[in-house]
Amino acid sequence: MDDRTVRVALKRHWDASDASDFKIEHEIYREDAVLDYPQSGERIRGRHNIQESRLVQPNKKRFTVRRIIGSGDLWVTEFVLTYDGIPSYAVSIMEFREGLVAHETQYFADRFDPAPSRAHLVERVGEESRHSKYTAEENPGRR
Repeated sequence: MDDRTVRVALKRHWDASDASDFKIEHEIYREDAVLDYPQSGERIRGRHNIQESRLVQPNKKRFTVRRIIGSGDLWVTEFVLTYDGIPSYAVSIMEFREGLVAHETQYFADRFDPAPSRAHLVERVGEESRHSKYTAEENPGRR
């Protein structure tokens, strides 16, 4: 699978995730895929179980992809996952095998204020720029 094909598959996956289209969202995974959430210590084995874990999630979810980078069998997506209107900043690391995701690891973080010790050094980024629809393909100079 070439990089352009993987990028198209990832866009389809994240668009389906945002639309709560669970069938299309999970077409990207191998039957024996593994999904890890290191922060909660969870590992979910199998495409069916990954899909089921998302079907039973009661929150209203929205996905805003900020960028997708990668090549070959390793791809990273930076996105904002909004649960019931509250944003969480996330990274998905997907490892492909034979054209499908064999292993995914997702990390999540909530927004926080800068530490007082560096507050005078930072530029605050507004919500609108934090949620851009940026992808590396659309702006290759930002890789």
